[in-house]
Amino acid sequence: MLPILLTAAISIALSVHLALADGRMAALFIVGLLLGITLYHCSFGFTSAYRRLLVNGELRAIRAQLLMLAVATLAFAPLLALGEAFGRPLSGAIAPVGVAMFCGAFLFGIGMQLGGGCGSGTLYAMGGGSPRMLVVLLAFCAGGFSASLNLGAWQSLPEWPPLVLGDRFGWGMAAGAQALLLITAAWTLRCYDTAPPARQSCHLWRGPWPLLAAVVLLPLLNLATLLLAGHPWTITWAFTLWAAKAAALMGWNLTDDPFWSAPFQYDALHRGILSDVTSVMDIGLVLGAASAALLARRFAPMWRIQPRSLAAAILGGLAMGYGARLAYGCNIGAFFSGVASTSLHGWLWIIAALIGSWIGVRLRPLFGLANDS
Repeated sequence: MLPILLTAAISIALSVHLALADGRMAALFIVGLLLGITLYHCSFGFTSAYRRLLVNGELRAIRAQLLMLAVATLAFAPLLALGEAFGRPLSGAIAPVGVAMFCGAFLFGIGMQLGGGCGSGTLYAMGGGSPRMLVVLLAFCAGGFSASLNLGAWQSLPEWPPLVLGDRFGWGMAAGAQALLLITAAWTLRCYDTAPPARQSCHLWRGPWPLLAAVVLLPLLNLATLLLAGHPWTITWAFTLWAAKAAALMGWNLTDDPFWSAPFQYDALHRGILSDVTSVMDIGLVLGAASAALLARRFAPMWRIQPRSLAAAILGGLAMGYGARLAYGCNIGAFFSGVASTSLHGWLWIIAALIGSWIGVRLRPLFGLANDS
């Protein structure tokens, strides 16, 4: 009971603190809480879905992702076509396509299989009581910060401007065609999915929830993020920022660094963590997952980590952090939000990440990690 009360007290205190400073940030914190609860109760993970696809040919989670993307595409399109809502400008998750982006997503794919979770998976598994994922997160932060220090060299490699299908072909046509393609792919894969239908009892507070809940709730919560923040849901920027703040506290001078002297990064570095949208939502996500795990009575940290598993956690976190910075995000910021914004980079990101995952799956046994989970 005490852990539940403590988690609730922290969540309420943060909500009140944020509400007194900026009601919009308090709302985004609540969205983060709901994302953590949804991810935990639905056990919605990108990493395990790709592993089950590559090892067993299991398609259920992949089909859920395709339907989730279709819902998000249709939800985003009217707002992105207008470019504003309630007087606030809106922009999609848009990024260039280039060598650095492809290499970063490839590296991220390897890292998430070694780490055992992507950006969102790391947070909700850690909130759910996994000490190993705290190690992954720390390495993730270090990898992102490391990449930020030599990002200029990577960005000097061939790169092409962003291509947004909605802008190029019209939002109605682009969003409709993309959603139809995604739904058709999900329906087609249903014919090849040999796994038996999942049958499980569901409970609102204790879980588990069916995957269909994630298919609906995650796009709606991403839509709420777009409306409140002016941009879609992101995860990994906060990790890079946290590491940079830690480095600055230890005396690292970042004032002359090209990346950290840019206006947005400089401002974020010199403001509080609770002034950063992604940080606030990430903290909310962890607390939401912790609340869900406690209510489900599944919060049981296992502090004993095998040395090889620990090594994989560190290497995986470093690879994900470095790769996410190069690739403009992770499965959430680059893939989910990018595809929902009809940005071409989102599609290319997942191709590179799946190639990396294929390699990561084959590296896992070297670290004593099973591929059947």
